[in-house]
Amino acid sequence: MMLRTNILQLGQSLKEATLLCIAFLFLCIACKKQSTPAEEPAVVLQLTQFSVDGIQGLSDYYINNFRPVIQFQFNTKLDRSTLSNAVRITHPSGTVVPFDISLTNGDSVIRVQPQSGGMRSIERYTLRLTTQLKSVRAQQLSQDRTWSLFAPIDSTPKFPAITDDSLLTLIQRRTFAYFWEFGHPVSGMARERNTSGELVTTGGTGFGIMSMLIAVERGFITRAQAYNRIQTITDFLITKATRYKGAFAHWLNGTTGATIPFSANDNGADLVETSFLVMGLLAAREYFHLPSEISLGQKITGIYNAVEWDWFRRDGQQVLYWHWSPDRAWTMNLRIQGWNECLVTYVLAAGSSTHTIPATVYQQGWARDGAMRNGNQFYGITLPLGPQLGGPLFFSHYSFLGIDPRQLQDVHTNYFTQNRAHSLINYQYCVQNPLQRRGYSNACWGLTASDIPGGYTASSPTNDRGVIAPTAAIGSIPYTPEESMRAIRFFYQVLGDQLWKEYGFIDAFSIQDNWFASSFLAIDQGPQIIMIENHRSAMMWNLCMKIPEVKNGLRKLGFSSPHL
Repeated sequence: MMLRTNILQLGQSLKEATLLCIAFLFLCIACKKQSTPAEEPAVVLQLTQFSVDGIQGLSDYYINNFRPVIQFQFNTKLDRSTLSNAVRITHPSGTVVPFDISLTNGDSVIRVQPQSGGMRSIERYTLRLTTQLKSVRAQQLSQDRTWSLFAPIDSTPKFPAITDDSLLTLIQRRTFAYFWEFGHPVSGMARERNTSGELVTTGGTGFGIMSMLIAVERGFITRAQAYNRIQTITDFLITKATRYKGAFAHWLNGTTGATIPFSANDNGADLVETSFLVMGLLAAREYFHLPSEISLGQKITGIYNAVEWDWFRRDGQQVLYWHWSPDRAWTMNLRIQGWNECLVTYVLAAGSSTHTIPATVYQQGWARDGAMRNGNQFYGITLPLGPQLGGPLFFSHYSFLGIDPRQLQDVHTNYFTQNRAHSLINYQYCVQNPLQRRGYSNACWGLTASDIPGGYTASSPTNDRGVIAPTAAIGSIPYTPEESMRAIRFFYQVLGDQLWKEYGFIDAFSIQDNWFASSFLAIDQGPQIIMIENHRSAMMWNLCMKIPEVKNGLRKLGFSSPHL
């Protein structure tokens, strides 16, 4: 009996001990779980979405306002203390744009918005997301990220409102200053551009002489002042300037009169530039007709009569050649053929009493027996002459600074119809904007020869570099008065803080590339003041169409006009 009792007591003790061991084991496991929890898998900090005003997936953003909402979305929570160095918006000058920044969506989204006044019109800015940004787990971005932000056009007026008439006068006055104040101090001729120093241009000087006559009529200078300056130019051309068969080079040294080569093979006569110069001189001869002014006219007639226009037929061919050099001869080998800016060359050649050309040279050489005709429609507009889509707008400007295209007709076309069609096609191309050039519109248009970023080109609808030249729309104002005036208003009121300088509008600009020229060119300044005046009063058209040699040349070539 005692033995059985002891056995039962021993069994009970073993059972209790076993339970105690199991309890202790569970307690140990529980304590272990609490002291060493399992680690979450590592998460690499990644930018999962980026947008500017809700637009995603671009590297260049052309924004529509000066306070765009910029958002960076990440795959994990961010460390707030790293935000101050995580984002930068800078101008190419190094200026930092101030902005507001915050975290949203559980601290996984950065929201950035530039402050008022921080961004300037049209400028390009760089947005940078840096590796200074960290997550709450102290992980960094693997590399910096950058985007370009192009600010919109600030449409607020840059100058007080003035009437259209006052604005046109202001443009004429300021543009005239290029020829008057910046004219060469010795020769009085026009410098090629505002950085040319001694280099002067023959064709641009012809435009400048016309500008001086307009300046007298507008009261910018006196008749005596203009007469004396043109006398200086004429005397310089006679006594110092190098001539080749009576023709002048494209460029001259304004002090010595020596030729400055335009290119390696273009170091002699330039017949087209000579014709632009001669037309300006003949206009001055017609203007200064008082008995006391006759000597100037006699000198000008002598310059014109000395040009051997017929010699530039190159051994009697039925065409004129553009260049000749005493050591390179006819190496340039460029025929003057239409349609382009050179009609005036054939008119003056035909009108010469000393070295004239027959009408066959015009018909076969210039008009190419009708091959210069076009006749196709572009944007619903029929283009009578010239290349596809018309070419650069100076085709409709240079010859018609003096030759009046109104009711001017020959067997090929009506020339006002031609020039208006050309201008409207150029306008419509910019409005339609097939290449999506930034900034083009019905108020920002005009493709012609001008400076471009890194160079110079003859812009046109078939050579669109994204560059607008103010002279293009302004010079077309007789043909497209409403479209041109709208552009003038835009250039002055909206872009005036960047375009309007000491000699009027700068040569060219590109909103697409955020580029604004620092240059002024004589051949782009001249058409502005002259064609504005032809639009306002037809002064230069009426004056030049009185010139006997011009009238004779047009008649000989088969033109009809009320002036004839």
